[in-house]
Amino acid sequence: MSRAAKLTLTAALLVALAACGGPQYPVRAGGGWTPSQPGERPPPPVGGGTGLIDAPIDGRTRDRIGEVGADFQQCHAELASARVELTPVADLDDGTGCAYAGAGTVDVDWGTVARLSPAAPLLRCEAALALSIWRRQSVEPAAREILGSDVVQIDQMGAYSCRNVNGAAGGRRSAHARANAFDVGGFRLRDGRRITVAGHWSGDSPEARFLRRIRDEACQVYGTVLSPDYNAAHSDHLHLEVREGSWTMCR
Repeated sequence: MSRAAKLTLTAALLVALAACGGPQYPVRAGGGWTPSQPGERPPPPVGGGTGLIDAPIDGRTRDRIGEVGADFQQCHAELASARVELTPVADLDDGTGCAYAGAGTVDVDWGTVARLSPAAPLLRCEAALALSIWRRQSVEPAAREILGSDVVQIDQMGAYSCRNVNGAAGGRRSAHARANAFDVGGFRLRDGRRITVAGHWSGDSPEARFLRRIRDEACQVYGTVLSPDYNAAHSDHLHLEVREGSWTMCR
């Protein structure tokens, strides 16, 4: 075979791989990325998404998040196609129940003006996908419709954390210990207002209606959603946890 023919065949193979999604980077059985040497950073994801992040929330949203999130490469590509920057981190298992695979820092969502504070929380890709859907399809439209202003900041109170439920000294590990949960304490609007779960949950004010609506809509995105209606430990935040198995809870 001539050199020109070999080059042509190589190019054709590369095109075929790209059309199929192609190899992205090494993954473990759990779906995450493993560096081959210290300091190595993964290449960007290949392939496109399905448009899930920009689709309205419906009765299939939670199932679709689970389907896409089960494959790290597909999930990462879904985020990238919607202009959400997720920087993968190496898988972790410390042997105590604190473990994650297919996780990364959620850096910037260029498809929304709302920024996370503190920035770059560490979440499994599936949880990052759920967060992007919730803030684009629920938080932002609800704020415009009920409060008449855009959300420019989401005040988060925790993502990955190696701890037990409610931070107790004993008991079972929290979903935060698996990078599956995200806590939200409040929102800042373009007009300067700040809405907090602790200060605006009760009553029938526009702020309260906004918070309860995004809680209710989160229940179609996440497997477990806990609010001040659940217990005192959640009086100041919304706990948003991607579904693990078939069990769900919305309070």
